[in-house]
Amino acid sequence: MAHDQKHKRKKPKEKGSVTPDRVTPGSMTPYVLKGRVWVDGPDGTFLGYGRIVLMERIKEHGSITKAAKSMDMSYRHAWELIDSMNSQAPEPFVVTSTGGQGGGGTVVTKPGEQAIRKFWKTQDALRRFLAKEGMKYDLEKVSGK
Repeated sequence: MAHDQKHKRKKPKEKGSVTPDRVTPGSMTPYVLKGRVWVDGPDGTFLGYGRIVLMERIKEHGSITKAAKSMDMSYRHAWELIDSMNSQAPEPFVVTSTGGQGGGGTVVTKPGEQAIRKFWKTQDALRRFLAKEGMKYDLEKVSGK
């Protein structure tokens, strides 16, 4: 058995993967194009997968602490991500309130909700593009085999 076959581990297919189970000569390419969307702002990353999921969890839990815990993230890190987004956005995406009869809470604003929707729409368009282009990604044709 060749060295490269002997030590090759079979990885489970990821959800949405375009990798075929078996690759035979003349069949689909064994390569998968992958990518994620993130938006850079004047101070670095403005929006990305983790920040969007954090906002979704804040909507779900109404609390930065609970949202962070649900992601195995420290409160401090969650707060830093929120502060970074809010400082770069024209209007805050997340607002907090303290005290009061019902206690404090955290909400995602309408601009934050719009950012979530736009992000997932863009991420889905990228996923479709990568799946389509991945079907054409054949290095054998590039190398002249």
